[in-house]
Amino acid sequence: MKYSEYSAVVVGSGAAGLYAALKISQQINLPEGILIVTKSSLGESNSLYAQGGIVGVLHQNSEDSIESHVQDTIKAGAGLNDRKAVEFISEASDEVINDLIENGVDFDKNSDGSLTFTLEAAHSVKRILHSGGDATGRGITEGLRRAVLEENISVMENAMAVELLVNSDNECKGVIVYNELTGEHEIVYAAAVILATGGAGQVYKFTTNPDGATGDGIDLAYNAGAIIQDMEFVQFHPTALALSPENKNRFLISEAVRGEGAKLVNNSGEQFMAKYHDKRELAPRDIVTRAIYSEMQKNHVFNVFLNASIIDSTKLFNRFPTISKRCSENGIDISRKPIPVAPAAHYSMGGIKATVEGRTSIRGLYAIGECASTGLHGANRLASNSLLECVVCAYELADYLSFANLTPPKKIDEHIKKVISLYSRQLSDIDYNIDALKDNLKNVMWNYVGIVRSQDSLEKAKALVEDMKKNFRRNRKCMNMEEYEYRNMLTVASLIIEGAIERKESRGAHARADYPQTDGTARHSDIIKGREIAYAK
Repeated sequence: MKYSEYSAVVVGSGAAGLYAALKISQQINLPEGILIVTKSSLGESNSLYAQGGIVGVLHQNSEDSIESHVQDTIKAGAGLNDRKAVEFISEASDEVINDLIENGVDFDKNSDGSLTFTLEAAHSVKRILHSGGDATGRGITEGLRRAVLEENISVMENAMAVELLVNSDNECKGVIVYNELTGEHEIVYAAAVILATGGAGQVYKFTTNPDGATGDGIDLAYNAGAIIQDMEFVQFHPTALALSPENKNRFLISEAVRGEGAKLVNNSGEQFMAKYHDKRELAPRDIVTRAIYSEMQKNHVFNVFLNASIIDSTKLFNRFPTISKRCSENGIDISRKPIPVAPAAHYSMGGIKATVEGRTSIRGLYAIGECASTGLHGANRLASNSLLECVVCAYELADYLSFANLTPPKKIDEHIKKVISLYSRQLSDIDYNIDALKDNLKNVMWNYVGIVRSQDSLEKAKALVEDMKKNFRRNRKCMNMEEYEYRNMLTVASLIIEGAIERKESRGAHARADYPQTDGTARHSDIIKGREIAYAK
């Protein structure tokens, strides 16, 4: 197998991965350089498709304050948030947003040249920055991508990290990478391994996530023995374009559309959100999602509608060019016709337990972005906090690593050598229909571990997923990238199910038909491979 050495390896190239690589390169003299490993092309990620915006609690916005943002975040997160993490990330937003601007990210501005702030659901003031109207993730990702390409950073595209190299002292010393172009496995030794692999929406039948969101980083960390936290909390975005039941990867209709005044209506054309929350369309996402789900169940329909025609048409098209274009391609003029929408899996609040600078329970292993769980989001994510978390944690990680020894390991212990030897073995020639296997898993997760769960549905899902694992004989080395993705999806599905079974309450995005919503004592759920779920304050 091919071997290489780097001071740091970043797995993933969304906003978190790109910004981490950029800041590390800018701030640290790396003896062996830095490598980005990405499954597709550089920048392809969940971040690229983020529409709504990024939170900016900026000094220039006199209407806003750190405490206001903290309170909004904790209220949306149903009290499960780590207040210190929320405060830190909010306070850091001004410095980091301005650094993004210096590194070539363009945010939309008013006619006087000042930054434009907008409102989104569950925010008490206008504090959301956007780029290209409704293409904020693309604006940030492409700006960072350009900056990364100007640095001396190596990039391995069409490659997938498949196993972490952790020694007997619980230190991560590198990663095994599957190179899709060569069909070979490669060993990359590194002083720091940074997981920025994004989300896991593809474990569900309906999702806003791109095809690559298969929970890869969570599988890597879990199998290496890292603590995984709060996996039961999966946010279902309330409004994704629902053209037909066969339309599975659903185009996001940004929350910002409701922030500008659009109203949800049922199939009879009646506005219904007043029945569910006093903030109506601007209630937290979990509440809006369950309201839509309730209307769909009650009326036995596939979708509801979002009426944006009440917004001034010039403003509508200028503010949401991406959404209006996609809808127009499907015969919907959003200034005249309501948009058919339904919930879809969108964001994971849980993930690899990490500090705000990305440190995990394994030394030398760091996790940032959606694959990490810092405690910022609690039980439900406040709109546009995710991109902020990506860039703040990447920024802080670079600062933390500037004080670390980033010399690649010189000695590899017997435990790592044994792991590497497993990837030299020949695989059986079983030909799996991975597309069919993935579809089966997605259906199980949507039907039994979806927007509303119960003990019975969760136990059924657990048994079905356990059978899928037994029938898939590739528990370590796999034949190709699709098999690795399916392996990872099985791990993530199991973790979501286990967390959902153990949490005997409804809180935030975790809704159980057999338990009421509670404001009781909030506890994080932690799990380590081979150990039952434990709860920590």
